[in-house]
Amino acid sequence: MDLQKSPAPTAPTSAKPTASTVAEPAELRASDADRDRIADILREALAEGRLTAEEHAERVEGVLATKTVGELDHFVRDLPAAHSGRATPAYTSAPNRPSADAMPAEADENVVAVFSAAVRKGRWRAGRRIHAYSIFGSVEIDLSEAIFEYQQVVIKAISVFGNVEIRVPENVSLRGSGGGVLGNFEVDTLDSGDPHAPVVYVDGLAVLGNVEARPKRGKLIADLLDRVTGRVTERVADRVDRSLHKHLDR
Repeated sequence: MDLQKSPAPTAPTSAKPTASTVAEPAELRASDADRDRIADILREALAEGRLTAEEHAERVEGVLATKTVGELDHFVRDLPAAHSGRATPAYTSAPNRPSADAMPAEADENVVAVFSAAVRKGRWRAGRRIHAYSIFGSVEIDLSEAIFEYQQVVIKAISVFGNVEIRVPENVSLRGSGGGVLGNFEVDTLDSGDPHAPVVYVDGLAVLGNVEARPKRGKLIADLLDRVTGRVTERVADRVDRSLHKHLDR
């Protein structure tokens, strides 16, 4: 008798993500850290003589106006430094908690306001651990012009029918962990583009009060900028010096 052949069963195909659900890496929005990385490559190319001053200025202007990571790559596609360092991340995110061995058990400074106000601002030295207590009062801790002697700074804020306000420079990292009981505990998370930048950790409790920590717009750590500028200047100077020696040896 004739045997009827049934079609072989086909394996189920797994659903694949489409372009509408998954963004390509080149389509991601560029951050300031991404633009700084490209600007460093262009600066080194200028020092090596790969770009003229006019080309460098034109490309830097284009970098500042770009929107996506793919557009940034166009400005350094013909430069070897862009391909050798592509796997290096622009920055390393700061941890959510400070390292246990870096923090002292006791506070370096206590800022207390009981039916009053207490302020720390201006050019002052921030310790590793600061405790702020506000009871029917107001505490202001402004680190926008402070001197950071340590990379990790912990601020413990307790507010009872009071207010604790913390302000940090824009070029540090900011982390927070706490809560409120019929109150408000709010920390604006911030990541610095420099892995060596200070990290400010804010934790505590707001009971019928307010604890708020956020960056102060337009304020930057001057000594941190000096360190970054010094590293860039030293790197460019080294490139120029090697280039001059190369020409003199010919």
